[in-house]
Amino acid sequence: MEILEEFSLREWTAPPPPEAVSRAAAALEGGKILYAPELRFALTESERRFLSPGYLDGSAKNISFRPSTGELGGTAAQGAEREELTAMVRRFYAEATALVRALCPAYVGKIVPGLTSFRPAEIAGRASSWRKDDTRLHVDAFPSRPSHGNRILRVFANVNDSAPRVWRAGEPFAQAARTLLPRVHAPFPGSLAALALFKVTKGKRTLYDHYMLGLHDAMKADLRYQSEAPQSRIEFPAGTSWACYTDLVSHGAISGQHVFEQTFYLPVAGMVDPALSPLRVLEGMLGKPLV
Repeated sequence: MEILEEFSLREWTAPPPPEAVSRAAAALEGGKILYAPELRFALTESERRFLSPGYLDGSAKNISFRPSTGELGGTAAQGAEREELTAMVRRFYAEATALVRALCPAYVGKIVPGLTSFRPAEIAGRASSWRKDDTRLHVDAFPSRPSHGNRILRVFANVNDSAPRVWRAGEPFAQAARTLLPRVHAPFPGSLAALALFKVTKGKRTLYDHYMLGLHDAMKADLRYQSEAPQSRIEFPAGTSWACYTDLVSHGAISGQHVFEQTFYLPVAGMVDPALSPLRVLEGMLGKPLV
């Protein structure tokens, strides 16, 4: 399937065209990547100095902003410089939030913002374990932060001066699940509660979290799947923006530097069509409720 759904958008906070509103949520929930080739997140001349991995604190791969507290992490910047960096990342949070609310009015009052991040480091060539290697095809699932079935929607903007952010996008979720789900064993009795008790996870994993994490790991661990699964290469040029449900679209970031990302969480009940959620797809395949 053609995975990109192009939108003619030029401003983050202006009302989008009615035709864009009419198709945005359905495209996202159907596994498309919303692509806005004319939607640029503009930096001031002063902010452009932050386009350097030198602003990372050395151990972090991202500079993160927590909207609920205003806390900035992942950087060693201090004083006025830290305040300006915080203001830049906070502005992306505000503009991405305004865009999602305008494009998907059915989500208003239901969607919850998560972390905002700025990624000034080049992803290609970064050393990591296979499980943390985000250049490999994967669907998003988190070992320590159970989602309990909530959807993971992410908005991206490439603020690089010239280089694209290069992705590969894989086969539809249901197709990938049919291939990989048989490899994911049911959890041992009591194991999900034990993970929470010993604070390995922040709250108890549901069966949904267990199977989604299993799919994530099975996908990343299988080098044959990585090379032979149906997939397409996508280049997001400098100055463009895009969005997708990263728990639904299997993806890997191959290369690129200087990208903003805003995460949102949406309950399945808040979707326009909950039947399209990974939760409902997996429940249908396994024949039992997972949350």
